Amino acid sequence: MTNNYDFDYLVIGAGSGGIASAKRAAGYGAKVAVIEKARLGGTCVNVGCVPKKVMWNAASIAELLKHDAKQYGFEGTNIAENIQFDFPTLKKKRDAYIQRLNGIYGNGFTSAGVTSIIGTGSFVDAHTVQVLENEGDNVIKTFVSARHVLIATGGRPVFPPGEGVEEHAISSDGFFDLEDLPKKVVVVGAGYIAVELAGVLNGLGTNTHLVLRKGNALREFDEMIMINLDSEMIRQGITIHRNTAGVAAIKVADDGSKTVVTVSGERIEGVDCVLMAVGRTPNVETLNLVAGGVKLGRKFIDVDEYSNTSSPSIYALGDVCGVVELTPMAIAAGRRLADRLFGPEEYQNAKVSYEHVPTVVFSHPTIGTIGLSEQKAIEKYGEHNITVYRSRFANLFYGIFDMDYDDKPKTAMKVICAGNEEKVVGLHVIGMGSDEMLQGFGVAVKMGCTKADLDSCVAIHPTASEELVTMGQWGKSAQATGAKHSPLNGSPSSEPLLKSNM
Repeated sequence: MTNNYDFDYLVIGAGSGGIASAKRAAGYGAKVAVIEKARLGGTCVNVGCVPKKVMWNAASIAELLKHDAKQYGFEGTNIAENIQFDFPTLKKKRDAYIQRLNGIYGNGFTSAGVTSIIGTGSFVDAHTVQVLENEGDNVIKTFVSARHVLIATGGRPVFPPGEGVEEHAISSDGFFDLEDLPKKVVVVGAGYIAVELAGVLNGLGTNTHLVLRKGNALREFDEMIMINLDSEMIRQGITIHRNTAGVAAIKVADDGSKTVVTVSGERIEGVDCVLMAVGRTPNVETLNLVAGGVKLGRKFIDVDEYSNTSSPSIYALGDVCGVVELTPMAIAAGRRLADRLFGPEEYQNAKVSYEHVPTVVFSHPTIGTIGLSEQKAIEKYGEHNITVYRSRFANLFYGIFDMDYDDKPKTAMKVICAGNEEKVVGLHVIGMGSDEMLQGFGVAVKMGCTKADLDSCVAIHPTASEELVTMGQWGKSAQATGAKHSPLNGSPSSEPLLKSNM
């Protein structure tokens, strides 16, 4: 199959998408190699999803101990008084786990017959890649050729301009290098990485400040998600600095403490750590794309729906394309590409679908969302062709808590339907368990479910997810979104659901 090439398939980048594509291609009998200069697994495994979830788990345990355990009759469980949290121990165990995963990926390459090449790859032509590997003080240069080449080099965090910003701040990558838990931190950013890391640090006991360039975080999400997360972050004690226009400078005092100065003139003093989470950029600078005939858009590599670039033998997927920057999306795209290039004839038109991709934000509380926001649905279908079902309630977990109902953490849900058949085009949840419940509903939305389909499903009781299949059945009928309705929900699942109108 290789003819005059060293390999049938050469993958540049051993992140989730690249690994998935390489192993799938090898499974079809292709001769495959992967070039990677760093640890196997890419962002997700090393400085993203996996270690982030470990930290989220730790913060969730801390919150249970500090705020919830005593409500269930456990005494002496205040983490600040009775239980010592050792951050270095957590870091050591987390890092050891990541190292095991790195090894598992390496063993997976061996089992699949994939050749692992260490170094930095750059194009010489459309079928040839130069690999530079540092070996001590020497740089070893080799050349590898392949019939097909995949670019899956991922992305990295960026720092905004500003006096002392890059010198005195860390990125989300740097977060995982912290040896000790900061006492006071400033997190800068409004995206999901910023709110996730702010939630983790706050949950673990750090005095946490979130600096927003505009008024709210997660502005691209449905308004319900944005508003409810904002109120929950405030309730949990995160200090939010709004409409700052960003950070103008970071100044360091003689004692090592930092002062963050915003463009709007605010000063946040006595800071141990400043964490920048303002965006990411694709790793394309060292690839010499011009030599391969690959066109770069304003920022990302231009690809079509089949992961084709402007060069017939070169493909790209994942964060270098900027379409849907999610690990499972890259994995799916990588596998479909390998199916098309090396699979049986029925896969010759295989491609991944970028529609109705479910996603989760590991904030505190978690967020699950799929499909269109209410505003996007209005823009696509027209205001009077949209029906929206809403619910807001306290999870049964908080039912026995000795506090007023209004003070209990809330779960909020929204189902957005289009047309007379009420096809579900958007589904959004924020609250306990949102991350786990979304997968099943994501399948339903992907299959084109309607509100009637949700209604016909027998609810699992008592769970929060039952609200999604009983919403509106016992209360007022939903109306066109122009009425800005909030149907009452009289679902009998628990007392709080009787008070779920927004």
